[in-house]
Amino acid sequence: MEKKWWKKAVIYQVYPKSFLDTNGDGIGDIKGIEKKLDYLVKLGIDAIWISPVYLSPQVDNGYDITDYRKIDPMFGDNNDIYHLIDKAHEYGIKIIMDMVANHTSDQSLWFQESRKSKDNFFSDFYVWRDAKEDGSEPNNWGSNFGGSAWEWDQNRKQYYLHYYAKQQPDLNWENPRVRQYIYDMMRFWKAKGVDGWRMDVVTSISKDLHFPDNPNPHGKPYVVGNQNNGPRMHEFIHEMNQEVLKPFSMMSVGESPDSTSQDATLLVDPEREELDMIFTFEHMHVDRAQGGVNGRWDIQKMDLIKLKKILSSWQINLRDHGWNALYFENHDRARVTSRWGNDKKYRYESATAFATILYGLQGTPFVYQGEEIGMTNPDFEIEDYEDIELLDNYRELVLEQKTISKEDFLKAARKISRDNARTPMQWSGTDNAGFTTGAPWFKLNPDYKEVNVEADCKKDTSVFKYYQTLIKLRHECRILTEGSYELLYPEDPNVFTYKRTLGGKTWLVVVNLSDTQFELSDYLPQGLKKETLVIANYRDRTSTDGLLRPWESLILAIS
Repeated sequence: MEKKWWKKAVIYQVYPKSFLDTNGDGIGDIKGIEKKLDYLVKLGIDAIWISPVYLSPQVDNGYDITDYRKIDPMFGDNNDIYHLIDKAHEYGIKIIMDMVANHTSDQSLWFQESRKSKDNFFSDFYVWRDAKEDGSEPNNWGSNFGGSAWEWDQNRKQYYLHYYAKQQPDLNWENPRVRQYIYDMMRFWKAKGVDGWRMDVVTSISKDLHFPDNPNPHGKPYVVGNQNNGPRMHEFIHEMNQEVLKPFSMMSVGESPDSTSQDATLLVDPEREELDMIFTFEHMHVDRAQGGVNGRWDIQKMDLIKLKKILSSWQINLRDHGWNALYFENHDRARVTSRWGNDKKYRYESATAFATILYGLQGTPFVYQGEEIGMTNPDFEIEDYEDIELLDNYRELVLEQKTISKEDFLKAARKISRDNARTPMQWSGTDNAGFTTGAPWFKLNPDYKEVNVEADCKKDTSVFKYYQTLIKLRHECRILTEGSYELLYPEDPNVFTYKRTLGGKTWLVVVNLSDTQFELSDYLPQGLKKETLVIANYRDRTSTDGLLRPWESLILAIS
């Protein structure tokens, strides 16, 4: 296996706005990240991925960037981030910055100049098109946040494209100047010590310049689709690799919503020199009802058979052709313990069960802030939510189109909304969970008095301590990074079982993802001569005798 630091690493994502506030304004800041470096060292992680802290109007919580080289005052200033990078390096922790290269804020100088005329330096930095003869949008493309993906601009008398909020105009990557401006920004941050990039919706940067209407089987006014894997995507990403990633040895992980394991190798095969890893959305759709008109808001029970099939396909198809990025939670994904687990009766067991599945696989695990203590979704009301995606979809689907009831939309929001992951980090059971001395920017999860770092680390059944052990295993055991993978019992709807094998060693991962207990022997290979317990989330588990209890997980070394 080629030696790359990130293949042995565990990467911790910080959502700065909700991590730790050090100045009492209710908003997390860069100094808050630095203050918790000791905590992250104790956990054992190798790198921090920092969600955007650049200057931004915060329409989409920082993913609408005004200036790529300037830190937003709400988080501190540029000297704060430079100091954090240096301090993290002293601790042996690398820094991964978030790059949003598909779009900017409409407050960006680039866009403000672009909208002035059709013939200035910046006029072709964005995707502009004329209206149809009747004045309507160029096509039926929909925004991910609801409504049309086109917005009329009175200055230019044209529409501009935005796959997300209307305040997030898409950049025109066909313009070589745009690409060079992005690459130069990446070099700027490399010079400050940044070690790599997480690239937001990077597979959207190439557009279909024929601008065809999307298929519309439900007769909707606008249809989301045709946004990824455009005709020049691979060319653009390879160029980025040659211009910045390869010469400066910068790690890269790209967000690739539509990728399956079959086509992922085109992005991550080292011989193609594009990206090191990608985040797929495929396995995160196993609780989405098929054929619904409300997209991700049409939810169903998590399909474990489907989840096993998808994760296994990535393990098999990327082996020797690329590398997996492993995750269940991030700033766009709800808390897995609430979404797919049982956060009421088996919160600790659920949190550690999903962690066992993930950390037993080949790839680089990503842990999202709070995941390491088993944080949960809050049961908010609609008026409590902040996320523009949720609020725009609620307005469009519930109030305007009436394709889903308020009750069903709220039920889905409580399961899958992005805001579930954005409540302030729960450090202690004191006021505001130890996150701030002021008024927090976002409502706290009411369970913070029971679920917090301070309380969890004191428990025998500690999610944090379990993560520490898993991370240590990732660092020390080659079988987890280099071993082959084999799924067992693929049609079992309750238990996820697989083998990892390297040389003469075999590890068996057995995870019960249900409230029901089963005979453990039913999930063990016949004729075992010897088995040694590597890790288990039930502390009284000492052998393979007896029942596999609800949400129980274990890894065995077998022969």
